[in-house]
Amino acid sequence: MSMLTNTLGRYFAGRFVVAALGVFASIFLLLVLVDYIEMVRKTSGLASASAIMVAETSLFRVPQLLEKLTPFCMLIGAMTCYLALSRRLELVVARAAGISAWQFISPALGSALLIGVIATVAYNPMSANLRELSKRMEAELFGSAPGGGIQDASGFWLNQVTSDGQTIINAARSEQQGIRLTGLTLFRFDTEQHFVERVEAREAELEPGQWIFRGVRRYTLNGPPVEQAGFSIPTTLTEAQVRNSFSTPETVSFWQLPSYIRSSESSGFATAGYRLQYHKLLAQPFLLAAMVMLAASVSLRFFRMGGVQKMVLSGVGAGFLLYVLSKVTEDLSKAELMHPIAAAWLPVVVGGLTGFLALLYQEDG
Repeated sequence: MSMLTNTLGRYFAGRFVVAALGVFASIFLLLVLVDYIEMVRKTSGLASASAIMVAETSLFRVPQLLEKLTPFCMLIGAMTCYLALSRRLELVVARAAGISAWQFISPALGSALLIGVIATVAYNPMSANLRELSKRMEAELFGSAPGGGIQDASGFWLNQVTSDGQTIINAARSEQQGIRLTGLTLFRFDTEQHFVERVEAREAELEPGQWIFRGVRRYTLNGPPVEQAGFSIPTTLTEAQVRNSFSTPETVSFWQLPSYIRSSESSGFATAGYRLQYHKLLAQPFLLAAMVMLAASVSLRFFRMGGVQKMVLSGVGAGFLLYVLSKVTEDLSKAELMHPIAAAWLPVVVGGLTGFLALLYQEDG
C-alpha cells in the first residue's frame, strides 16, 4: 500500500503541476497579446518604435501582472486536474483501492507549497527586475513624446525645500525606484513663496546633492521660453529617501523588502505597504495551498453524477470572494486600520479553513 500510495502521489502531483502550468502559460500568452495590442496602439504615431522593441516591452511588463493572478492559476489548474481525473474515472479507481480524498489531494498541496516558495524567492525578484527594465524601455519609446507612454497613475510628485526656495517636481514615469525620472514638470518658488519659473524636462537623474535635468525648456513670467541641454538644482534628498517616496511595494523584490522597511522606518516614512507586501509574499505558498483546498472541495465529485457547471461556478465564486477579502484587508492595512500580518494571513486562513471544512463534511460528514 505504501508503494501504491507513493506511485499514485507522484502521478497526481504530476497531473496537477502540468494543469497549473498549462493555465499559467495560457493566461501569460493572453496577457502578452492584449498588452502588445495596447502598446501598438499607443506607439502607432512614433516613428522610432520598432515592432520588436514594443513586443519586448510588453513581454517584460506581463510577469508582474501575472504574479497577481497566480492564486487563480492554482485554483483553475486544480479544478481542471480533478475534473479530468474524475471524467476518466481515475478517482473512482483510487477510491476503490482504498485511497481517501485526503491522500490524493496531499500531493497537490505539497506541489502548491513548492510552487509558492519558488514564486516568492525566485519569480518575484525576476518580475520586479523585468518591470524596471520595461520602464526603461518605455522611457526610450515615449521620452520624446510629451505626456505619452504608459504613465504611473497620475504621476509622481515630490516637494523639496532648500536655501534657494521651494521646488515641486512632477514626473510621469519613474525608474530605479525614483532615481531616474522622465516626463518632468517643475514649479520653482523663491524663499518668499513667489513663483519663479516652470521647467519642463525630458529626464532627470539624482546624483549626490543635486538633480541633473536633461532636455530642458524653461518658462518665466518676463520672457520667452528658453531651451537648454541641461541644468541642475541642489537637493538634500538621499537615494534612500527618494526610493521610499517613489517606489511602490509591488516593484520591490522579496529580498529587498526588509532593507526598504528598515530605511523607511529610520526616515520616518510609512511602512504599512512594504510590511503588507512582505507578509503577502511570505504567505503566498500557503495561499496557493488554500486555493488547491478550495478547488478540491468543489471538484472531487464523480463526473457522471452531473453538476459540473455548478461545481465550476462554485469554485470560481469562492476564489472571487477570497480575492475581494484580500483586497479589503489590503486597503485596511494600507490605511493602518489593520495590522499587516493579519491582513496578509486572514485570506489564507479563511480560504484554507473553508476548503478543509467542506472536504471534511464531504468525506467524513
